[in-house]
Amino acid sequence: MWTKRILALLMVVVFVAQAALGADELKPIALPKPQMDGGKPLMQALKERQTLRAFSTRELPAQVLSNLLWAANGINRPDSGKRTAPTAVNWQEIDVYVVLKDGVYLYDSKEHALQPVVAGDLRALAGKQPLAKVVPVNLVFVADRAKMGRAADADKDFYSATDTGYVSQNVYLFCASEGLATVVRGMVDRPALAKAINLRPEQRVILTQAVGYPKEKE
Repeated sequence: MWTKRILALLMVVVFVAQAALGADELKPIALPKPQMDGGKPLMQALKERQTLRAFSTRELPAQVLSNLLWAANGINRPDSGKRTAPTAVNWQEIDVYVVLKDGVYLYDSKEHALQPVVAGDLRALAGKQPLAKVVPVNLVFVADRAKMGRAADADKDFYSATDTGYVSQNVYLFCASEGLATVVRGMVDRPALAKAINLRPEQRVILTQAVGYPKEKE
C-alpha cells in the first residue's frame, strides 16, 4: 500500500518537474485579427443556442480561436478599452485562461494574443467529466478579486459570478453562430486547477467551458 502511494507521489513530482522544464518552450501566440462581420443573425443564434457534450478531437483553426476569444471577452471599443462582456463598475475582473493540448495560456485582450502560463497538457484539470481530457479548447474563467477594490466579499462573490455568466453566454452565442459545440462546467477541482496555473490567492476559478466541433462532424 505504501509502495503504491510513494509511486503515485513520484509520478506527481515528475509531472510537475516536466511542466516546469517545458514552461520556457511556450511562446506568446499573436492571434489573427478577429473577424467582426458575418455569422448568423442574433435571433437565429439565440434560437440555436444549446449545450452539447460530445466533442470531436479536431483542433480549432487559429482564426476561429481568435474570433471565439474576442467574442467572449475582447475589446470592442478601443477608445475606452471596454469589452464585449459587461462587468460591474467596469472592474474587468474576469480573465480567460485557455487550456490547449500543449499548455495553458492567458488571453490578453489588449494585445489580442495568448500569453504563456504553463506548458503541458492540463486539460484533465479543467473539469471532472471525461470530455475535459479530449476537447480541443477548455476556457477557464478566473475572477481577479484584487481588481474589485474595497467591495465587500459578498459583493465580490456575486458580481464575479454574474460577470462570468456574461462571458460564458457570449461563448454560447458564438458557438451557436459558428456551429461549434460547448458546455459550461462547475464540476472542477478548483484548488488543483488554481495551483497548476499559478493563480494568486486573490484569483478564483469560477467556471470552465469546453469548446470544439461536434463529434458527429468528425
